Amino acid sequence: MKSQPSSPIKFPARGSLLEIEEGAQLQPKFDERGLIPCVTQDADTLEVLMVGVMNAEALALTLATREAHYWSRSRQKLWRKGEQSGLVQRVEHVLVDDDQDCMLLRVRIKGGASCHVGYRSCFFREVEQLGPSPDFALKFLEKEKVFDPAQVYQTAQDGTPLVKA
Repeated sequence: MKSQPSSPIKFPARGSLLEIEEGAQLQPKFDERGLIPCVTQDADTLEVLMVGVMNAEALALTLATREAHYWSRSRQKLWRKGEQSGLVQRVEHVLVDDDQDCMLLRVRIKGGASCHVGYRSCFFREVEQLGPSPDFALKFLEKEKVFDPAQVYQTAQDGTPLVKA
């Protein structure tokens, strides 16, 4: 794994269990890879838009700029949501869970979509059949894309160039 840049903000050291779980200071717990999961919701509807990860720098930049930043595990780099697409996530609220090992952002999206394949939410499908004999079929919850990724992005998630139509 490539080394991750150091954070411009030094987060407080983690204190006692009581301070972490019920205290009034952010003391995020990054995993052994230096990452913390982040759920992102629409600030108005609370619809889950995406789940990503942040390193300390991404969290620090998110807090400082009020624009969502994440760590790309596939590309091994920091990225600001909307840097290519223009679909910037403006952060309204930053929440942390009880043991401070997961973040939750409530955002407003310029352009109305968060999913890199063009849908509003990354959670645009659901498993149709639950129970002892699932058939693994997915039902689409969103019928139309908000945007055409080939018109917005220069590269695919894997870094390969997209052919513009």
